[in-house]
Amino acid sequence: MLKARILTAAVLLGVFLAALFLLPQAGWNGLVVAVLAMAAWEWAGLAGLRAARRGVYAAAIAMAAAWVARESGALLGWTYIAAGAFWLVLAPVWLWRRPIFRIPVIPLAAGVIVLVPSAAAMAALRESSPGLLLAIMAVVWISDTAAYFFGHRFGRRKLAAAISPGKTWEGVYGALAAVTVYAIGWLAAGGSQPAALREFPLAQLWFVMLLIGLAALGVMGDLLESQMKRQAGVKDSGTVLPGHGGILDRIDALLPVLPLAALAFLS
Repeated sequence: MLKARILTAAVLLGVFLAALFLLPQAGWNGLVVAVLAMAAWEWAGLAGLRAARRGVYAAAIAMAAAWVARESGALLGWTYIAAGAFWLVLAPVWLWRRPIFRIPVIPLAAGVIVLVPSAAAMAALRESSPGLLLAIMAVVWISDTAAYFFGHRFGRRKLAAAISPGKTWEGVYGALAAVTVYAIGWLAAGGSQPAALREFPLAQLWFVMLLIGLAALGVMGDLLESQMKRQAGVKDSGTVLPGHGGILDRIDALLPVLPLAALAFLS
């Protein structure tokens, strides 16, 4: 299992980097929509839809994402704001109350708010700068890796035992510490910063806090997908990635990060 996991991760990273830096923008947008369609298929399955309806839902989400990704200006901004409202207000309530949905209407509606803005943000950030998109995604990868190692080494207190027993507060602290170091390195290297933050006193401190906040939202994205899997009674969202599960299992932490990063960096 570990060998398959490492091999799959290496292949995914190679394909991702090649696509990120070599594909034309239209090709990149098409790839993003295709990945989103697979994620939407899995989301619909976690929500309780059967195969035929899952296909309809995935196709509808993909078409919506393709349309939004071609737009610009106010529409994209409101799309990101809707995603931000979900992750900052509704998702914490969902995780706190852990409701059981007898019919899939609410989870399916949530999927629209979660998936479409993320795809649009991935397209817009890459169009702005492939390096910027890579740097933002690295926030999540660094956070996930640090959380894993700190959690296994120092983990004692469960973060959300009823949702994801393996996650600990110590892992979260390690993740946020690692992202803090990354943010400082970003500043030292002269990386791109949101224009709006440069108007504030102590702008560099606010930038570090922004990346820490994005990492914390990534943890929330991971927990929300874990809660959906727990309610659906499955270990993974799918089986398409050997050793890793499904597409959602790989992008869950990115879903809240991308639209809010786009809102911060592209506004």
